[in-house]
Amino acid sequence: MPSNTTASSGHKSGKKKGRRARLIVIVLVLAIVGGIGFGAYWSVSTVRASFPQTKGTIKLDGLSGNVDVKRDGNGIPQIYADSDADLFMAQGYVQAQDRFWEMDVRRHMTSGRLSEMFGKGQVKTDEFLRTLGWHRVAQKEYDSKLSPETKKYLQAYAKGVNAYLKGKDGKDISVEYAALGFENDYAPKEWTPVDSVAWLKAMAWDLRGNMQDEIDRSLMTSRLGPEQIKDLYPAYPYKRNKPIVQEGALNSVTKEYDPEGTTSTQTGTNGAAGTGLAGGTQAPSGLQSQLSGLSNALDEVPAILGPNGNGIGSNSWVVSGEHTITGKPLLANDPHLAPQLPSVWYQMGLHCRSVSAKCQYDVSGYTFSGMPGVVIGHNKQIAWGMTNLGADVTDLYLEKFTGDGYQFDDKVLPFKTREETIKVAGGSSKKITVRETNNGPLISDRDDELVKVGKKAHVDTAAPDRGDGYGVALRWTALTPGKSMDAVFELNKAKDFTEFRKAAASFEVPSQNLIYADTDGHIGYQAPGKIPVRGKGDGSLPAPGWDPAYRWTGYIPQDALPYEYDPKRGYIVTANQAVVGKSYPYDLTTDWGYGARSQRIDDLIQSKIKNGGKISTEDMRLMQMDNSSEIAKLLVPKLLKIDVKDKYVREAQKLLEGWDYTQDADSAAAAYFNSVWRSILKLAFGNKLPKELRVKGQCLNVEPAGNTGPADEGEKVRECGERDAESAQPDGGDRYYEVIRRIIDDEDNDWWKSPATRTDDETKTRDQLFKRALEDARWDLTAKLGKDVDTWSWGRLHRLTLKNQTLGTEGPGWLQFVLNRGPWNLGGGEAAVNATGWNAAGGYGVVWVPSMRMVVNLKDMDKSKWINLTGASGHAYNAHYTDQTDKWAKGELLPWAYSEKAVEDSTSDKLLLRP
Repeated sequence: MPSNTTASSGHKSGKKKGRRARLIVIVLVLAIVGGIGFGAYWSVSTVRASFPQTKGTIKLDGLSGNVDVKRDGNGIPQIYADSDADLFMAQGYVQAQDRFWEMDVRRHMTSGRLSEMFGKGQVKTDEFLRTLGWHRVAQKEYDSKLSPETKKYLQAYAKGVNAYLKGKDGKDISVEYAALGFENDYAPKEWTPVDSVAWLKAMAWDLRGNMQDEIDRSLMTSRLGPEQIKDLYPAYPYKRNKPIVQEGALNSVTKEYDPEGTTSTQTGTNGAAGTGLAGGTQAPSGLQSQLSGLSNALDEVPAILGPNGNGIGSNSWVVSGEHTITGKPLLANDPHLAPQLPSVWYQMGLHCRSVSAKCQYDVSGYTFSGMPGVVIGHNKQIAWGMTNLGADVTDLYLEKFTGDGYQFDDKVLPFKTREETIKVAGGSSKKITVRETNNGPLISDRDDELVKVGKKAHVDTAAPDRGDGYGVALRWTALTPGKSMDAVFELNKAKDFTEFRKAAASFEVPSQNLIYADTDGHIGYQAPGKIPVRGKGDGSLPAPGWDPAYRWTGYIPQDALPYEYDPKRGYIVTANQAVVGKSYPYDLTTDWGYGARSQRIDDLIQSKIKNGGKISTEDMRLMQMDNSSEIAKLLVPKLLKIDVKDKYVREAQKLLEGWDYTQDADSAAAAYFNSVWRSILKLAFGNKLPKELRVKGQCLNVEPAGNTGPADEGEKVRECGERDAESAQPDGGDRYYEVIRRIIDDEDNDWWKSPATRTDDETKTRDQLFKRALEDARWDLTAKLGKDVDTWSWGRLHRLTLKNQTLGTEGPGWLQFVLNRGPWNLGGGEAAVNATGWNAAGGYGVVWVPSMRMVVNLKDMDKSKWINLTGASGHAYNAHYTDQTDKWAKGELLPWAYSEKAVEDSTSDKLLLRP
């Protein structure tokens, strides 16, 4: 573990804690003063001014009664009040105490106002975000969609945040504001209820489904044919990896989903090849620059939750009491999101001293800073978890421009336009015009190269004349006002599966897999969400916006969405695999996860319960930390059969002999195998992809795209990759597991062919490519880890560094040193249950993580366990900044007190908020 991280504090003596706090504050002051270098001086008291008051009494105008805030040894707050309004006002106050910088950055991001804080470098991002219009949609939701009760809670929460802000300068709120003050005169503004609602748009954006796959498939057409693209997007392997819902079917008479029906899991294509563009399977050639520019624009949008694609997922599973030691259900959840400092999650409890019509909540779990309520957790009767369903809720539409309008159904319609003014710290404001079609905002307007597009596009005779070119519009469910915020409070109060499903019906975006358990012993699953029904096309490629046949015709009825209740097998697993079998009549998506994690969890449960075995809370924790590599089980036996002559390469190959496929941090075999896997992907697929998908700066000499005749043979052009490392291809996720699995026994498949280089011969067969990958990996790890294979370890390659939002990545080096923590050497890997994800195209570093872990014990809630990636505090050098990270990295869980007695027994600090 790194020496520059704060260890878990537990219950330490006040004297020792205080001495450490003084030392780290002095270190911080010295770092800041030394780094600024132009005479500024921050005192110790200035740095500590932003630390929250956690003891004593604070008077808050607006409370109707006393509120107790009890924090445990990790600074996790539990709030006790006598009215809903007081409860949520106190939640706003406490979260602002710990995390207001994070909250402020988020709301500027969701409203496209980052330039107000950080200057001209954020203008492009703001332009894109203003075009999407998240904050505008959130305002419409607040004005016309949300219930009066929800609006009251949002107002109370905002009142609490503003009570904290009242009378404070930026430096009193956070060290980051003090640093920002050297560059501009930014000062935080009051919080509004809409600021909270808009956060759900950011969450929905990063969990939006297959937009990146839609773009990538289109970009591939410049170098790959339809069959090759189909190879890279194989059908879901239903025969091997089970869907979530295994019992039930859509009733053909009532059109409702019946959990007692029979679900078929027959194998079928997942439609990845698509029929999106003017009736064909291939994107127009001139569209490449559009979609490349769009992909680059997407990379510029802050990924609050993580890089979109296969990595965005999560694990959750629930086991009924018939299979547990306690005789009641156990429920586990660990969402896989971007590593952040502080963590995207905030742990807390919201307790009414006496539950009644006046005060309705007694709930504990994980929420987001800036948002009232609890997103994932449990109350007294039920527990719930979430994973990304991955429903296809976005479509890109090509739009034919004609004059000042666009073509639709042989008519020219006017754009809907609005002016947006972007204020820029330290510079002049910038005005932009946002244009919308009947399919949504024109996101292609946000890149200079995309203003006039498609001038050389090849389209079929059914398409309109190209004229001045084509644009790209975005249709997305989250841009239609909804009531997902209502669902949060309904979930928090639900007492049984009926109320749980009713709450889920309001959870429109993002579409999530919701799992359920209750104290009466029932378990369940519900697929909620606003999921479109398409007229023509399957959403896998951009659609022709001029053709009304490709319009959305409605949404899947809520009653038709799949669910399970007390399935006969006694457990439910959701890990981003297919939700239902191919007999389900609606298209949820063409791009599921491929089920490597879900089936591994299923197998682990089956191995435990066979012959009557029982599962414990500890068993659930151990499953969360399972590091097994499914692709290694397939490849290693074949890699060991390769005849290697070079003794140094053979030395590395021998590491795989007897390896159990477990990717522990100290494993040399895991390090070598993952390097071999990365080389296989690069040789077989990566070097054949267009530059728009390859890692930025990685250059190849390739045949020009579109070569068709003998006169062109042998010509080479230098092409360099354009994609950010975290989103480049091939990423090595379980889609590529399936790609390899389907060709593994076809030793002469064209994918195994790789051209010669200055140092390597051409490969024509699988084993020749595998041999070259073994060699490349040996020299790759020699360069990175040294010549002696005995010193290699997966953790030295696979490292996690936690970076503070914005200033931790974009600030000066001294400030990054002050705010960031790490690195940690981790086990786990891509598509393992312990999904410490990495992108094989970009490198070995950790790009997404189990952002929290929890196991809920429905027999005794006080015996539940939880952990966060970082800590409760967003204040650098506060004792709770990263005090959970060491334990998280080791796979440990903390006690999760829930009952009033358990909370009181675990309380270290108590704060009284009074009117």
